[in-house]
Amino acid sequence: MPVSTRSYALAAASVVVIGLVATYAVTRSSTSDPYAQCRTGKVAGAATIGGPFTLVDEDGRTVTDSDILTKPSLVYFGYTFCPDICPTDTARNAEAVDALEEMGHEVTPVMISVDPGRDTPDVLKQWTDYVHPRMIGLTGSAEQIAAVAKAYRTYYKVPDDVSDEYYLVDHMTQTYLMLPGTGFVEFFNREMTGEELATSVACFLNAG
Repeated sequence: MPVSTRSYALAAASVVVIGLVATYAVTRSSTSDPYAQCRTGKVAGAATIGGPFTLVDEDGRTVTDSDILTKPSLVYFGYTFCPDICPTDTARNAEAVDALEEMGHEVTPVMISVDPGRDTPDVLKQWTDYVHPRMIGLTGSAEQIAAVAKAYRTYYKVPDDVSDEYYLVDHMTQTYLMLPGTGFVEFFNREMTGEELATSVACFLNAG
């Protein structure tokens, strides 16, 4: 084979091999993470976030994650006596849920109380019904709340002295996107607007 012809053949073969490798890499990447195009960053230890829980809903019933997370859900840890952050965040989540419904996606907003001492089912029901008619409020014993917070790798701290009825609870403010059959896929910071949150969640739902 002439040198020029041989060089051309090798070059062509290299292009084919490079193309196959690139195709394999893209396919392998999309297969390993179907939501890759929706993520803004990698969540360390994502596979360990979430899991089974047993809590009490706003109607006083003992429920598990299998009872509550039957649809795509936005899960937030907060409390009803929170003066500003929790009302703002849950209102943003409610706005996103309504925007997603207009896109054809039904997403359930959930709030898990980190203040079980004050957040009885009745208190939660009044609060969540005001924020959004489909919002589910969950509470429980101090031990149950501690267990679910640990599972979701979130932080909260009820003060040791709760004699002041207006005490504040320190807590993290991420919102978790949970999908049936998949579990945790992403969390969102409170800086996002309702529209931005809805757009991001829709990406995950459309990719699933």
